[in-house]
Amino acid sequence: MRILAVDHGEKRIGLALSDETARLARPLQVLKHISRPLDAARVAEVASTQAVGLILVGQSFQVDGLPNVAGRSAARFSEALGLQTAIPILLWDEAMTTRDAQAAARAMGFGRSKRAGHLDDHAAAVLLQSYLDTLEHSPLE
Repeated sequence: MRILAVDHGEKRIGLALSDETARLARPLQVLKHISRPLDAARVAEVASTQAVGLILVGQSFQVDGLPNVAGRSAARFSEALGLQTAIPILLWDEAMTTRDAQAAARAMGFGRSKRAGHLDDHAAAVLLQSYLDTLEHSPLE
């Protein structure tokens, strides 16, 4: 089963896709934010085109464990996405995904200007890989 991960942001939406064995994540594309309903429709279309069985939406939290502003926005986006597709949607903690994607880009020698606008799909891949790594002990059927 392939899984689509979504790193939802105010300006851009990063997408990543797993392989068919749900073991490896790869960046897929970055969508420019238009509006919640249109963004949800575009993500649903990608999910359908890629024949995924699950959509993973990154959600961020405050120190007290409650969703922060971005996390609440991600939850609202996942609700809008649910109106566009019958594919199951799972919110997943995206703690440190953008930071990890930035660190990886720096390690590969990409300067700040080259990283701008190209981290969102990599952050989605980090998010997805963190989820896939938890499945090693309980594989998907």
